[in-house]
Amino acid sequence: MQKISSTKINEKDLRKLYLERKLSVSTISQKYDCSQNKINYWLKKYQIDKRSIADALYLSNNPDGDPFKFKFSNEKYFWFLYGLGLGLYWGEGNKMNKNSVRLGNSDPTLVAYFLKFLNDIYCVKKSKLRFGLQIFSDINSMEAKSFWSNKLNIKPHQFLKVTISKSVSMGTYRKRSKYGVMTIYFSNTKLRDIIMAAICELQKGEANVAQLVEHVHGKSQ
Repeated sequence: MQKISSTKINEKDLRKLYLERKLSVSTISQKYDCSQNKINYWLKKYQIDKRSIADALYLSNNPDGDPFKFKFSNEKYFWFLYGLGLGLYWGEGNKMNKNSVRLGNSDPTLVAYFLKFLNDIYCVKKSKLRFGLQIFSDINSMEAKSFWSNKLNIKPHQFLKVTISKSVSMGTYRKRSKYGVMTIYFSNTKLRDIIMAAICELQKGEANVAQLVEHVHGKSQ
């Protein structure tokens, strides 16, 4: 990268580098062959708001942009799947974790529908997902992994380490968990926040699905 030595940094150039190209203060300082303090000085001088630590970390982890993209459609299938996906996450998703989208269930059909939600609505590639399997100690782990792999078309390297819990007495839950509980992991804070924002709007009960889409995603439709 060719360095540019300058005592004064042009506002237009700085806005382009920091706001449009999303370069870090460190990278910009290297470009201008100056200290980071100097870049921070000109950001403040031009009243350019600095990114939060969380935003800066997100950009560092996703240098090529968001690993997802909202895909709007006016077809009935879109509205069905969008509403279903939010409902599934509302009921079964791990809403306490703020760093990733997580949903676990023992029903392969339910899990498969949430996969469709991530893929068809947000264009999340299955290769970007990881899958955690929790089973009881009397369940064959290889058999369980094979079951979920076939049902969801998961590659072996996408499985996290299987979590094994001590077996308990047979009951309704045990009967439904013959192959354990499968959890989908998509490590992305931004998509997690988008889904949670939509759920918060649903909780208010003041908007239909169309209004919800516009409020959360803008007038993308």
